[in-house]
Amino acid sequence: MQLNIIGWDIGGAHVKAAVVNEDGDIVDVFQQACPLWKGMDQLHQAVNAVLSQLPEANYLHAVTMTGELVDLFESRDDGVSQIIKAMKTLLSEGKIRIFSGKEGMLDIQAVEEKHYEAIASANWLASASFAARKLESGLFIDIGSTTTDILLLRDRQVQAAGYTDYQRLISEELVYTGIVRTAVMAVAQTAFDKDHEIGLMAEYFATMADVYRVTGELNELHDQTETADGAEKTVMASARRLSRMIGCDFDAGELSRWRQFADHIRSQQLQKIQRSCERQLSRHDLAQSSPFIGAGVGRFLVRQIALNLGYPYVDFSDLFQISTVRTGLSASDCAPAVAVACLAGELC
Repeated sequence: MQLNIIGWDIGGAHVKAAVVNEDGDIVDVFQQACPLWKGMDQLHQAVNAVLSQLPEANYLHAVTMTGELVDLFESRDDGVSQIIKAMKTLLSEGKIRIFSGKEGMLDIQAVEEKHYEAIASANWLASASFAARKLESGLFIDIGSTTTDILLLRDRQVQAAGYTDYQRLISEELVYTGIVRTAVMAVAQTAFDKDHEIGLMAEYFATMADVYRVTGELNELHDQTETADGAEKTVMASARRLSRMIGCDFDAGELSRWRQFADHIRSQQLQKIQRSCERQLSRHDLAQSSPFIGAGVGRFLVRQIALNLGYPYVDFSDLFQISTVRTGLSASDCAPAVAVACLAGELC
């Protein structure tokens, strides 16, 4: 590699970035809140916040995205067009490549409207493709704050049944569930409390961040989203939000009750993701020695699913050389950003 490379993953709720140095080491990983549905100024603020933390250098920028889906835009094509235009302005000092899925990396000047469909929400393919190059076969699973991607890897290729979000929702290679932003009411309709099965209120009272904060599994660095009630992010506050899901007042002396309640919600989300993993495994024989590759902020669930199904586990971070990352984040936390940086570097 001859340049420092920054990989950018432009999402609808976050901007993620990864810096790879001239030696191919990951030296920085960033996650910046970016509620893009509020306006393009959110993207400008998030990208500039990342750039402000980096030294001046001759950077090559590699960009992938999912943010074109937010309702700020009239269509996905409109979203792709506006995001590319914004990144061209924001990164005017460097060379820019756009990850275009099956079309590969395109110089930003070469991107045309005919490429927009391939560019839209292709970040999953960047991560899975890089994992496939490193490992001959396996099941790649990226559980993020909002969504889960599940891709079979075989003969160093991604065996995707779908490509667009619509197609991937049908094939269950995209499962719209995550461990931070997903509303509890989107994960479960019932739960158990005090030996009773009880229906959950279809209200935005709590999110899965509350569930995993109460179970003790949430890394607070990963939660950059406002809580459902706008209150603080503590175990007690999360338990209080969960209690509202079944119409109860919260008593601090009953915290163990809400831990059990959270565990049951967790198990339902885990089962949903595991069923989709089993569907992908049913498409192709995968040797029991082939690993499940876990990425995303919810990869602790991938480790458990691998154990449940009798497969070894490999963390996405283990596929890379990593120097000290001062933000406290890992390559796995921002897998698409890291992957596009490394894929772009192969072309240098």
